[in-house]
Amino acid sequence: MSLTPAETLRRHGLQATAQRLAVLRAVASQPHITADDVAAVAAVEIGTISRQAVYDALNALVQRGLVRRIQPVGSPARYEDRVNDNHHHLICRICGAVVDVDCAVGSAPCLTAKDDRGYEIDEAEVAYWGRCPQCTSEGRTSSRLDPAPRRRRGPRVVATPTPS
Repeated sequence: MSLTPAETLRRHGLQATAQRLAVLRAVASQPHITADDVAAVAAVEIGTISRQAVYDALNALVQRGLVRRIQPVGSPARYEDRVNDNHHHLICRICGAVVDVDCAVGSAPCLTAKDDRGYEIDEAEVAYWGRCPQCTSEGRTSSRLDPAPRRRRGPRVVATPTPS
């Protein structure tokens, strides 16, 4: 049995306000949505919503594990409702498109740190950078996200513990 958005919020200890419901539905409607886009989508649904209300709702949803926040280098934070699995992201250096990619091997975490420095690692966050199929087919090479002097080679791996 699937829960309604209001039931989901309540089950996670949050009041089901119009703002939170609109924000939750906005995140569910567009994978990797920015806060500005959340505000625009939510405003269409409920008429008006302040930026602060959007950020407050997003922070509450992230803290309760209902929404995941990612922040690719050179890009605003993005939000998604795909949580509680071990997936990563492909990010286009040219247009900024972000798509999900399942973990390549094994169970969470799919990467093992050479030296865990005493941490109990329970998640590996990976961002793969490159050019998306559309930018590649169009021959687009200039990038607004990753200036030439700072281009990275290979994937950037960040291990972060999951809040309990």
